[in-house]
Amino acid sequence: MTRRPPLRILYRGPLSSCNYDCPYCPFAKRVSPPEELDADRASLARFCAFVEAASHRDFEILFTPWGEALVRPWYREAMIALGHLPHVHRVAAQTNLSCGTGWLERADRRSVALWVTFHPGEVAYPRFLAKCRSLVRRGVRFSVGIVGLREHEAHARRLRDDLPPEVYV
Repeated sequence: MTRRPPLRILYRGPLSSCNYDCPYCPFAKRVSPPEELDADRASLARFCAFVEAASHRDFEILFTPWGEALVRPWYREAMIALGHLPHVHRVAAQTNLSCGTGWLERADRRSVALWVTFHPGEVAYPRFLAKCRSLVRRGVRFSVGIVGLREHEAHARRLRDDLPPEVYV
């Protein structure tokens, strides 16, 4: 039996808050009320149950909420669990990388990946670079982005110089 091409899902739940305060972003420093967090956790659990049950289908999943997901433990746990399913070929998340990276030790690095964004006004360059280097050491696939403002160009060039060539910047 031939399997169909993977179903590619861009997942956005109710989460719409972020721990950063970027002046250009509508989700900056927005605090999610407990009801929204509960709804987000429940939505993610339903989604994960759907993916787990649909083992007849291959998946590629990108978590890109309206805010920062990986500061929430349920997103980290979902990435770990989904990434270990044989029919999930890729599970990735867009993140500012403000959370720790130790949780990735439990992830299947063949399927888990990150799309990290550097925010010069929110985190010091050496701290962000150290987190990126921890991803390299752990063998986690990731790409790095930065908001395309003119004043960020020097940071983008520096990131390109400071990260291994296999990391897309």
